[in-house]
Amino acid sequence: MELRKFRQIDNIIGAALLLVASFVYLSTIEPTTSFWDCGEFIASSYKLEIGHPPGNPVFQLIARFFTLFAGAGKAAMMVNAMSALCSAFTILFLFWTITHLGRRILEKSGSALTLNSAIAVWGSGALGALAYTFSDTFWFSAVEGEVYAMSSLFTAAVFWAMLKWEEQANEPYANRWIVLIAFLMGLSIGVHLLNLLTIPALVFIYYYKKFEVSTKRSIIVLGISAVILALILYGIIPYLPKVAAIFDLLFVNVFGFPFNIGAAIFVALLLAVCFYLIWWSFKNGKVLLNTIVLSFTMIVIGYAAYAVVIIRSSANTPTNENQPDNPFSLVRYLGREQYGSNPLIYGETFASTYELTTNDYWAKDGDKYRRVKGPVTPIYDSGTKMLFPRMWSTSSSHIKFYEQYTQGRGKSVNGSQYKMPLFKDNLAYFFNYQLDWMYLRYFMWNFAGRQNDLHSTTPGDPFQGNWESGIGFIDKMRLGDQSKGPDYLLKNRAKNHLYMLPLLLGIIGLLFQLKKDKQNWWVTMLLFLLTGLAIVVYLNQPPYQPRERDYAYAGSFYVFTIWIGLAVLAIHDLLKRWVPERYSAIAVSLVTLAVPFQMASQNWDDHDRSNRYTARDLAYNYLSTCGEQAILVTHGDNDTFPLWYLQEVEEVRTDVRIMNTSLLGTDWYIDQMQYRVYESDPVKFSIPRSEYLYGTNDMVYIIEKFYKPVSLKAVINLVSASKTKSELSSGRIESFFPARQLQIPVDKKKVMESGIVSAADSSLIVDTIQLNLPEKKNVMLKSELMILDLLANYNWERPIYFIAMGGDLEIGISEYLEFNGFAYKFVPIKNKTSLGNPGRFNALQMYDNIMNTYRWGNMEDPSVNIDYQNLLTFNAVLAVRNIHSQTAKALLEQGETKKAVEVLDKMQEVMIPSQFPLNGSLLNSLNEYSVMESINTYLLAGEKEKGLALADAFIKETLKSIDLFSTKYRGRFLSMRDIENNLSYLFYIADIYKNRGMEDRAKELEKSVEDIINRLQGS
Repeated sequence: MELRKFRQIDNIIGAALLLVASFVYLSTIEPTTSFWDCGEFIASSYKLEIGHPPGNPVFQLIARFFTLFAGAGKAAMMVNAMSALCSAFTILFLFWTITHLGRRILEKSGSALTLNSAIAVWGSGALGALAYTFSDTFWFSAVEGEVYAMSSLFTAAVFWAMLKWEEQANEPYANRWIVLIAFLMGLSIGVHLLNLLTIPALVFIYYYKKFEVSTKRSIIVLGISAVILALILYGIIPYLPKVAAIFDLLFVNVFGFPFNIGAAIFVALLLAVCFYLIWWSFKNGKVLLNTIVLSFTMIVIGYAAYAVVIIRSSANTPTNENQPDNPFSLVRYLGREQYGSNPLIYGETFASTYELTTNDYWAKDGDKYRRVKGPVTPIYDSGTKMLFPRMWSTSSSHIKFYEQYTQGRGKSVNGSQYKMPLFKDNLAYFFNYQLDWMYLRYFMWNFAGRQNDLHSTTPGDPFQGNWESGIGFIDKMRLGDQSKGPDYLLKNRAKNHLYMLPLLLGIIGLLFQLKKDKQNWWVTMLLFLLTGLAIVVYLNQPPYQPRERDYAYAGSFYVFTIWIGLAVLAIHDLLKRWVPERYSAIAVSLVTLAVPFQMASQNWDDHDRSNRYTARDLAYNYLSTCGEQAILVTHGDNDTFPLWYLQEVEEVRTDVRIMNTSLLGTDWYIDQMQYRVYESDPVKFSIPRSEYLYGTNDMVYIIEKFYKPVSLKAVINLVSASKTKSELSSGRIESFFPARQLQIPVDKKKVMESGIVSAADSSLIVDTIQLNLPEKKNVMLKSELMILDLLANYNWERPIYFIAMGGDLEIGISEYLEFNGFAYKFVPIKNKTSLGNPGRFNALQMYDNIMNTYRWGNMEDPSVNIDYQNLLTFNAVLAVRNIHSQTAKALLEQGETKKAVEVLDKMQEVMIPSQFPLNGSLLNSLNEYSVMESINTYLLAGEKEKGLALADAFIKETLKSIDLFSTKYRGRFLSMRDIENNLSYLFYIADIYKNRGMEDRAKELEKSVEDIINRLQGS
């Protein structure tokens, strides 16, 4: 078969697969923002603002281009569509990569490219491409506005481009492919650094094509590839901005130029030198030098997209994280300094001792740069470091988890209460947690099957987040018998059984390539290891990750699908000995396509996000809860980024100021709080900038000097004036906070004028708010200090709301928070609260919000995919049923029986059990108590039929949960704690029956509970 004809058909099939993947992903994208970083990425792209370090300007520019074709209401959908199309083109490049490698196998086997063998090659490409199309991890990223879809496209394009170079290496101008790769890599830095991990594989393709192969040379080439990767990752990326910063320092401080002029001159000089070397090397026939300089220049040009970051940051955009408006702050931004760093090859453990030091840094001050004291950083004692440190985090919860591996073993360390872990225990943690749980589990999700999408933070939980093949005896051996249980587990949309078929095909393809084309096998394996195992080592993750991290390893899953595809050639090569070659090629191609179709059938329902608006409407409800000019204090990603999206893109309630406590410990964010943004007035702080600069007062020790209640404003004034300083044992002089009992005077007139408290509650207003810092609290974070500063100077002109009860802060404010549904308002009225009991609140206002204002994102539609994050958010974190049940209870107590029933009916309409289980006790008990409270309120309101129907449904789900948790596995019940919790729910319902005069029902239920207990005790 002519190669030209092969390529024509190859392109046609590739285009068809592109259309298939495009249809799949565009059909299943979320029509608006999603949870986690998506809201931030969409908002920062829409107005070219500055997102979290290290930034992604290339992603933003392309995403902004896509949003030009739709209005603000559809901007998020367009960014999601961009991810879908990036993912579809990734599938196209994957198909072409597999067919190229398949042809190479034929060539090295001495087989001619006939129509029959070509069919097998195309079948290989189609199988691998479709397997990746419908794979769990890749599909998840393909339908949301995140960077990973575009990053995957760069990885696929770069690898394919190097294979194109390999095919044309002996033709004139073949090196243009290498220059293109360099440019793509430069651009990819402005998306995600994962693309750089392809470099060693690319170097080996070059080596195998140009040089005679030997073991010694291969080792040297491996070292060279590592050096090239290190030069870009640890040389070009950090040091070009550092040199630019030095130039800028010279031009600003010495020559008096404006900021960034020196950096621009450096870039111009660098490019001028590059262009001269390109011209000189071309003129003198220095091909290698010309290629190297051209490639370097293209990397620099692609990397230069970061100029957008400085330009837009200098415009003081509303979202301006780290404010990288000059080369020095850009260096810190690129270095992700606010996140810290993990040890890699040699470093500290959780037991290491250290001394504290500071490193000064350059910062803008007026029209000059000046040296400023940096944050405290530890210098670890070399005697307490170890090789390949995996257990390094000093978080108390992390150390407790590490101790499951150390079991009290280890080397004693002077000055530390902990023992240094033994190397074998260190490796045990690496293999069991980091490698198995945080990588191989994800690998098996994609190619063996998945149990459900419930997030489990540590190994050992048999119910949440495991891989599950669908092969009964294997799953039962690993996880116990889980044939019984509640529907949210048994019918979980993410219960995807692949029967290990993709895994089996991948192993066949891997072994076949190893046998037939060892050089390209090494290239493929190297890429597989670098995008999998190497990332595991590099991330060095501590336990209790807040979300699943499978997206980080999508590159290795991409490579494995190459081997899945090559399984067609392997099986065809075997069968053609007994079956006519044409029949074999067609039959194998068609039969093996059943595997990606199985993947599609299993994965579609839990990856289809169409018609889901929950994240967007959650933000809407937050904002709708707030009064005019409110300050809304948030804490994490999922309660902040949807708000940023809604304000920045759809421009909803831009009078509300979002204040994130995770960012409030940074000087740039405190500065931005004091700007006017849209209709939102500035936030007033009194602490001078010198006292909250980066590295200053990051932590303030609480050293009590006043043992009686003292004015909070007076204490803040002392801290502001640097009059509370103390020498620590380390010799450092630091500020301290001198009181635990703090008072805030209340101007009742302003409170009433601003509407913070209604006229009906005016008699409840206290004269003075009393805050009591917990005795166990010894250190105050900068964010907490700034909240206290805000309260000390609070003039009651604008309301303050907190997302969480207690504000998620340890500053004693929980007694003054009023439940307002999706947020708690700070009021000068003392309020007794507890879990599930918000105390007093305005029930009629809540009724109006629930019935007329709040939106639910189509969560009531049974066809809408409510995944784990939505289930956790609305069943546990926010507990929507609790909002309804508490409102209904308060309305009933006020005599508003009809309204109380309407609220409970609304709850039933919105929180349907098929989407949000009545008993989801694996998540959080607050939902269950809310259901039981609703049953009681229905009965008190005279709605016996509705109350009993809800009770029967809840009891049924609870009994199913007990059936699951009481299953014996390895001689023990799967979860005794969960059995006890669920039995307590049944006793609670029995008590409700008794209190409502339904003794027969109570006795029947108690008898059922007794039977369960007797059965458990007898087993």
